[in-house]
Amino acid sequence: MPERAVISVRRIGHVTIEGVLRLGYAARFITLTLLHSGTSFRRLRLVIRELYFTGVLSLIIILVSGLFVGMVLGLQGFQTLQTYGSESALGVLVALSLVRELGPVVSALLFASRAGSAMTAEIGLMKATEQLSAMEMMAVDPIARVVAPRFWAGVISMPLLAAMFSAMGVFGGYLVGVVLIGVDEGSFWSQMQNAVDFREDILNGVIKSFVFGVAVTWIALFEGYDAPPTAEGVSGATTRTVVTSSLAVLGLDFILTSFMFRGA
Repeated sequence: MPERAVISVRRIGHVTIEGVLRLGYAARFITLTLLHSGTSFRRLRLVIRELYFTGVLSLIIILVSGLFVGMVLGLQGFQTLQTYGSESALGVLVALSLVRELGPVVSALLFASRAGSAMTAEIGLMKATEQLSAMEMMAVDPIARVVAPRFWAGVISMPLLAAMFSAMGVFGGYLVGVVLIGVDEGSFWSQMQNAVDFREDILNGVIKSFVFGVAVTWIALFEGYDAPPTAEGVSGATTRTVVTSSLAVLGLDFILTSFMFRGA
C-alpha cells in the first residue's frame, strides 16, 4: 500500500511538473511572438494573406451557424415569452443573448475548430518537413515569418467574425419572430434598440471575442510549433488544439462574464 501511494504521488508530481513546464514554454512562445510583431506590421501583406485564410474562409460556417442559432433563439424565445404575455420583448432576448454570450462564445468555438486546427496542422506539417529548420539556416526567424502574422490575423479576425455571427443571428431571430410567427416588427426593433447598451453589451462582447481570439490563436500556434515532427504528432496536436481551445473559451467566458455583468 505505501508503495502504491508513492507511485501515485510520483505520477501526480510528474504530471504537475510537465504541465507547469509546458505552460512556461507557452508563455515564452507568446512573448517571442509579441516581440517579433513589429516585423509583421512592417510587412502587412503577410498579415493580410493570413487574414484571408483565417477570417474570410471562416465566413461561411460563421454566417450559417449564426443564422440558425438566431432562428432557434427566436423560436424558443417566443414560446417562453408567450407564457408570460411578453412576446414583444423577443427582439431584446435575441439581441442580448447573441451580443453578450452566444455571439462571442459560439463563434470562438467554431473558429477554434476551423481556423485553429488548420493553423496547428499547417505549422506542424512545416515542422515535420523541416521547413522551419530551413528558415533558421537561412537566417529567417520562423517566429517572425510564420507565427506572428498568423497570430495577429487570428486576433483581428475573431471580433469581426463574432460581430457577423451576432448580426446574422439577429436577422435569423427576425425571420422567425416577425416574418414566420408574426411578432410586431416595430416592437421587435424598438425594444431591442432601447435595451441593448453599447458599453454594457456590445463593447463587452467585443472584449470577450478579442480575448477568445488571443487564447485560441495562441493555443493553436503553440501546439503546432511544439508538435512532434511525425504524422501522429501533428494529428495529436490538432486534436489538443480543438479540445484545449474549447475549454479555454468556456473558462474565460465564465471569468469575463463574472466581472462584466455582475452588476447588470
